Amino acid sequence: MKPLFRIAESVATALMERRPLVALETTLVTHGLPHPDGVEAALALERCVREEGAEPATIGVLDGAIVVGMDAAALERLATSKDTAKLNPGNLAAQVASGRPGSTTVAATLLAAARTGIDVFATGGIGGVHRGAADTGDVSADLPALARHAVAVVCAGAKAILDLPRTVEMLETLGVPVLGFGTDEFPAFYRRSSGLRVDERIDTIDDLAIAVRTHFALGAGSGVVVANPVPAEHELPATVCDAALASALVEARAAGAGGRNVTPFLLERMRVLTNGRSVATNRALLEHNARVAARLAVAMAGVR
Repeated sequence: MKPLFRIAESVATALMERRPLVALETTLVTHGLPHPDGVEAALALERCVREEGAEPATIGVLDGAIVVGMDAAALERLATSKDTAKLNPGNLAAQVASGRPGSTTVAATLLAAARTGIDVFATGGIGGVHRGAADTGDVSADLPALARHAVAVVCAGAKAILDLPRTVEMLETLGVPVLGFGTDEFPAFYRRSSGLRVDERIDTIDDLAIAVRTHFALGAGSGVVVANPVPAEHELPATVCDAALASALVEARAAGAGGRNVTPFLLERMRVLTNGRSVATNRALLEHNARVAARLAVAMAGVR
């Protein structure tokens, strides 16, 4: 078999020299934002990571390999290929074996980051327990992946389209600590708070790095959720967010959207129903998360 991972020279050098790295996913390129916004956002996130002193490692699948450290040309291929699949651990191997392109979800990125020795990952919001999961059983693969891979995931909580109380409860059940960076409450993606408590509030990067390193040193095997709220000036107003979300959920049920298609469907409807305001908020929280993740990676390298 040919190698399953293709690691960019910049990433390989950073790994060898034990310099700080931040993994980035590619679902936002293909399913989270319309083209060319997705590619532009991915490149902007890489710039944010570099400006904070870390090396970005954007992950996706091309030509029969998991690419760790995609360049602009590779991102463009992902965004414009008609057969690019949204990948989680369940369909990752088949897509790699087929040679077809794929973008990595949080779960698939966690797997790739852990396998290549990257312990910090920045994303927008994690997946979780979907509304109505008691009937459908629809729970994101992100949650078991967080329980399985020792990677710190910096995110604006979980996507607001989810059942947030059950998502937080599931994280506790799986032994995944939720550390609030400058917040007592679990963020709700477009909104800074959900009314749900985090496991621990931490206010400085150095303290956060020590807490994450301590969790890894205990050998629990699970990852850590670093809950990082969207900056206040970019928060989507509650009235706008709630009205759009309610309509999007009704439309999703009417369209029969489910499985891997439900999140892209709902995010697109949020974009339309908020006249693009949700996309601006999404971009802001993504860049904020990338910067915090890079600072965390730098601090963790210092306490290694």
